[in-house]
Amino acid sequence: MTEFIPPGSRFVALPSPFPMKRGGALHGARVAYETWGRLDPAAGNAILIVTGLSPDAHAAAHGDDPSPGWWEAMVGPGRPIDTDRWFVVCVNSLGSCKGSTGPASADPATGAPYRLAFPDLSIEDVADAAAHVVRALGIAQLACVIGNSMGGMTALSLLARHPGLARTHVNICGAARALPFSIAIRSLQREAIRLDPMWNGGDYSDAAYPESGMRMARKLGVITYRSALEWDGRFGRVRLESDRRDDEDPFGLEFEVESYLEGHARRFVRRFDPNCYLYLSRSMDWFDIGDHCGGDTDAGLAALQVERALSIGVHTDILFPLQQQRQIADGLRAGGVDAQFLPLESPQGHDAFLVDIARFGPALRGFLDALAR
Repeated sequence: MTEFIPPGSRFVALPSPFPMKRGGALHGARVAYETWGRLDPAAGNAILIVTGLSPDAHAAAHGDDPSPGWWEAMVGPGRPIDTDRWFVVCVNSLGSCKGSTGPASADPATGAPYRLAFPDLSIEDVADAAAHVVRALGIAQLACVIGNSMGGMTALSLLARHPGLARTHVNICGAARALPFSIAIRSLQREAIRLDPMWNGGDYSDAAYPESGMRMARKLGVITYRSALEWDGRFGRVRLESDRRDDEDPFGLEFEVESYLEGHARRFVRRFDPNCYLYLSRSMDWFDIGDHCGGDTDAGLAALQVERALSIGVHTDILFPLQQQRQIADGLRAGGVDAQFLPLESPQGHDAFLVDIARFGPALRGFLDALAR
């Protein structure tokens, strides 16, 4: 059980107790965050980035941590999210293992990791924690809240639970609720972890760690993060050279795509806590913005009040399909928001926003430039 905290992280203490949506409360909890740029005297140039399931708060390099961040090409001086103009805040989700309090953190009541004693986690809890960071930094209203993937859910929840906290919103490959396909994939990922004998009901250690379960969970995820078009174009049916195959294993790795998945999974498994993965994954399955309006998703979107919004999706995204980003824009527009829907032709699937900067960068830059006029 290990936390993986980027060296440039800062922390905001949450109110103690911090009530959780589905019951229970956290005591002595905190949220990790990082910042770029300078807050103007009126505190009117702040942008909040809320992330997908696995990223930390280190979106880009800065003086306290010069290592490249997970959105390095998007955040920085002169980049689409221009830190010469904007004060950018990125938070690590509550429930994660990258600095914010989660199942891998020590329970102050016992001194031992929470493990499965951590209260049930909802997207709403992640949103409330992020909103607390914003206010703790002296920001009464964000110029924009940007949410990617799971962060798109978090951003919508933040707008619903904290009206007026953000003037505008960009939702990237996000969703207003979980669809059956994505729920099914995440269910299989969680099952792979829980069926690993080393998971041991959540009571594992670094020495006895559910590596096989985490590898399978990550492979399933990576398969859905990209598109069939990308897999075919990138790997085709290329086989491994003989010196990279294990001839003693008749069902061992044989194709380049298998080797890629294996390498990707092995790099991930010891860098993310399995129980945190379970909690965050389930929080997405539970989410529906309609819970704020009697279960009607479209009504939940129409109730959100921002001045402008942009919902961006990708035709090849199978995990958060394009219809979900269209629904966000349509729902916001029904409530009177100046909301645009931008479908992109990127071949790279759900993860396109991380890698296809040539398409996503101009869209985001254009939206933010209009705010600054």
